[in-house]
Amino acid sequence: MATDLLFRDDPYRPGASATVIGLSQHGIILDRTVFYAMGGGQPGDVGTMTLPDGRTIGITNAIWNDETKTEIAHVVPPEGLLPAVGDTVELALDWSRRYARMKVHTALHLLSVALPYPVTGGSIGDGEGRLDFDIQDAGLDKEEIAHKINTMIGQGAEVSERWITDAELDANPGLVKTMSVKPPRGSGVIRLVEIEGLDLQPCGGTHVRNTEEIGRIVVTQIEKKGKQNRRVRIALA
Repeated sequence: MATDLLFRDDPYRPGASATVIGLSQHGIILDRTVFYAMGGGQPGDVGTMTLPDGRTIGITNAIWNDETKTEIAHVVPPEGLLPAVGDTVELALDWSRRYARMKVHTALHLLSVALPYPVTGGSIGDGEGRLDFDIQDAGLDKEEIAHKINTMIGQGAEVSERWITDAELDANPGLVKTMSVKPPRGSGVIRLVEIEGLDLQPCGGTHVRNTEEIGRIVVTQIEKKGKQNRRVRIALA
């Protein structure tokens, strides 16, 4: 049974009731969840799970339980309290952490617009993140890049999603900016995240609804990671 991904329909939902449908070596499997599973450079969510008797379990990560990415395992401390299959539990995100990641993830999309080069890697942290670009040293300037991103943030562009088929993506290969992370295939459809008038690319992560929510960002560091690899780090100001 696949886990219903509530965060896909509403990334602002901080909690939900769910039913335990299994226990695996990775963690607790639920019929639905608000916890984003680690992937695409975005960490898995953390938070709590409250059992029917009121006791609470800390969730330290969320990961895919299977290679087909249909079930999410909620990781809990080893040798700790576990629910029983069939239990109804209450989920609660560490919302401040999730929201900061949503802001950073959306800002990284704008970074890929400010620097229109192939992306070779990236990661999202709590209030900061980075992208690696396939680019020779072109005199990248931190203040200039930050200005470009903050200008786009200030446009108040709406952020939305839509779905296309594998065939449609194959016909538009330029939509894929990341060289190291390929869009997931197998279900027949691929999720696109659109920042109105600015960016459109495949992405499975969580984002804010409007760029103005990001606030101001700063470029904290530009690193040389190879002959044609530059790592650009940003942070929420």
